[in-house]
Amino acid sequence: MDHRRVIASVVAVAAVGTATAVTLPAIASSQPQPDPSARADSVLVSALRRDLNLSDEQARARLRTERWASPTGERLRRQLGARYAGAWLSATGDRLTVAVTDPRLADPVRAAGAEPKIVTRSAGDLDTLKGDLDRRAGTVGDDVPGWYVDVATNSVVVLAKPRARAAAARWAAAGGAPADAVRVVESAENPRPLFDVRGGDAFFAGRGRCSIGFSVVGGFVTAGHCGPVGTQAAGFNRAAQGQVAASVFPGAGDFGFVRVNADWTPRSVVNTSTGGEVPVAGSAEAPVGASICRTGSTTGTRCGVIAAKNATVNYAEGAVSGLTRTDVCAEPGDSGGSWLSGDQAQGVTSGGSGDCTSGGVT
Repeated sequence: MDHRRVIASVVAVAAVGTATAVTLPAIASSQPQPDPSARADSVLVSALRRDLNLSDEQARARLRTERWASPTGERLRRQLGARYAGAWLSATGDRLTVAVTDPRLADPVRAAGAEPKIVTRSAGDLDTLKGDLDRRAGTVGDDVPGWYVDVATNSVVVLAKPRARAAAARWAAAGGAPADAVRVVESAENPRPLFDVRGGDAFFAGRGRCSIGFSVVGGFVTAGHCGPVGTQAAGFNRAAQGQVAASVFPGAGDFGFVRVNADWTPRSVVNTSTGGEVPVAGSAEAPVGASICRTGSTTGTRCGVIAAKNATVNYAEGAVSGLTRTDVCAEPGDSGGSWLSGDQAQGVTSGGSGDCTSGGVT
């Protein structure tokens, strides 16, 4: 254990950039550290090369673009206000597109280095449409795995299992959503919380094994479905670790806080599947289309891209909103594990469909 002094800063890690987030003080070392971006790149480049089929230089170029895109997209969101309609990176990760509802705002977008797209609905409009579906989550059947805002198509996507498209469309329409604002997409996904594995570092809560998300003052954040308040937690070595002090699942998120005992010292790093450590330097929100890497105790470090934000997943236990959708695979036991874009915390693993052999979504 590293018992160096720690100092606090604030980081929202449960659902960065969504309507619901847990804000807890993060841990940072008081000792001088090497450039965190360079240290993160040494681990992430190899994972991006494997999972996105990139060369080392392509992976580094993508990371550089994403570090520029995150603050640029956020600055434009604030500048454009109610006429902002979302931002996303291209499939190759080299172009940032920013959607607006007013053609007169195209020039400011270009001046910032992004590509403008004129659309009908603002980001606020899309969030309102999806919020209407969220409020009707109790009326949807098992044939709808979830729904999410898709800024690239300026619509809300409702997922439907095979042969259930018509039923999903009727459910969406019953809430008054305009037909041109909702797209029903067929999907074989069968999402479930990933109870029985670890992530980052493993820990045990109740009868299952989960993964640590990020260290915070007094403990760590993880998935809420790993255990309700009061659940006793044990570390990777089965030694007593603490107990769940806060937990949300299902509902407006899937996150929890485990308060650890004095035998455990939180550190501001994420363990990787290669045995290295990636420092966590902050929590700047990455845009849709950015690469993102997940670390879990079952399948290690896996990478992909952010497909959508403000997603709702309809688990058997109930609908969970405020999630981010990615094409990264995960398996049981990866639950609660950390998500990084570069060295920036993005959230913790909730659930997924598929596996890391055939592929999936998380």
